[in-house]
Amino acid sequence: MKKKDLLLKIYERLLNHFGHRNWWPGDTKWEIIIGAILTQNVSWKNVEKAILNLKNARCFEPADIYRAPLEEIAELIRPSRYYNMKAKKLKAMAGHIIEKYQGNVDAFLKREKGLENLRKEVLSIWGIGPETADSILLYAGELPTFVVDAYTKRIFSRLGLLSETAGYDEMRSFFMNNLPPDRELFNDYHAQIVALGHNICKNVPRCEICPLKEI
Repeated sequence: MKKKDLLLKIYERLLNHFGHRNWWPGDTKWEIIIGAILTQNVSWKNVEKAILNLKNARCFEPADIYRAPLEEIAELIRPSRYYNMKAKKLKAMAGHIIEKYQGNVDAFLKREKGLENLRKEVLSIWGIGPETADSILLYAGELPTFVVDAYTKRIFSRLGLLSETAGYDEMRSFFMNNLPPDRELFNDYHAQIVALGHNICKNVPRCEICPLKEI
C-alpha cells in the first residue's frame, strides 16, 4: 500500500473511532496563538485557566501583554506551568506583532507571505519552536502545515512508519510529502493523533482497544 493511502486509512480509522475533534479551541486568532504557546508540557484544562486569568485581568490582547510587567503576566499564567518562561514567550510574540504590525494579528498571519516565509518569521521570534510555530500557522493562520509532537513519534514508530530517533522536520516532511496539502485534513489529523496518544497509545499502550491494531 502506498504511504499516502496508508496514512489516509489510518486517519479514517481514527476519525471513525474518536469523531471529528473540532480543534483548536479559541475565539480569535490571538487566543489560538496564546494557547499554542501555553499548551507546551501541560494539560489543556490548565491552559484554559491561564487564558481566563488573562482575560479577567484585562491583560489579554497583544498591546496589553506588550505593556504589562513580565512578573504580572507570569503570575496570571501560573496554571500553565513553566510560567516565567512562557511569559517571556508571550511578551516576545506580542512585541513582534506590536512593533512590526501595529498589533494587527491578521497582517502578521497574512497568507500572501507564503507558508515557508511566514514559518521562518514565526520561528525567528524568541522562544518559538517548530511545534508551536506550526500550531500557530495551522490553527490560527489556517495554512496547510502539519504539526507533529511526541505522540506522533510514539504512534508512528510503533507502526513502523517513523524511526524512534526521527527529528521534528523529518516527521513533518513525512506527512506533508505523503498527504494532500489540505488544511482541514492536517488540522483534524493532528488532533486525532493527540487523542490516540493521550487515551490509548500511552507509554504502556492499550493495544487491545486501539483502532489501529489491525494496521
